[in-house]
Amino acid sequence: MRRSTRLFEIIQILRATDAPVTAEVLAEKLEVSVRTVYRDIAALQAQRTPIEGEAGVGYMMRRGYDLPPLNFDAEEVEALWVGLSMLARTGDSTLQQAADRVCRKIEALRAPADWLQVAPWGAPIDDPDKGCIPVVNYREAIRVERKIRITYINAQEEKTERVVRPVALIYHIECTMLVAWCELRSGFRHFRTDRIWACELIDDHFCGQGEPLRAIWQEQNQWETGPKAH
Repeated sequence: MRRSTRLFEIIQILRATDAPVTAEVLAEKLEVSVRTVYRDIAALQAQRTPIEGEAGVGYMMRRGYDLPPLNFDAEEVEALWVGLSMLARTGDSTLQQAADRVCRKIEALRAPADWLQVAPWGAPIDDPDKGCIPVVNYREAIRVERKIRITYINAQEEKTERVVRPVALIYHIECTMLVAWCELRSGFRHFRTDRIWACELIDDHFCGQGEPLRAIWQEQNQWETGPKAH
């Protein structure tokens, strides 16, 4: 989580409670160290954010503090609510947590659109305790243009190990697919993430190649039917 996002989250957490929140509780919610929370609180206070309290006691937001409103009309809020709720169907647990945070921010500014419901059934959550590789690993590799080594088992239960250049993720209702340039096959391949049994970031980047690779892949693929996993 970026520092700017973390500072915003601290404000949101403190605004939502009437009791002091300890640095330990904030650290657990934000998945950072207590020392980092202390630094963030000090930074917010230096910016004249009205946070009161001290280490060992807890922190509270002075009443009356608010953030600038988001300029969304009613239909825009409803569209955001449905779109964010549908992330639960992708199996990407990190994106789902981010969606929950955004929904809380929308609720803090205007009435929630909780009468719009989205069925949660879809891809299973990428729970590492169940042997799943978190989808966030692929998103991070795509973002920084870093090669990964994967162990893949296809529909015929054939196992291969290969180095790929990840360029995109496709979220289907029942699965997520990783689009990558496969160095083993010298071409684009689509890998179902639930069939990737191991994933390792390697010290080899493909900086500057991600965007042109995506452009070539988009030209090669027809989205009327969508690409299929091999």
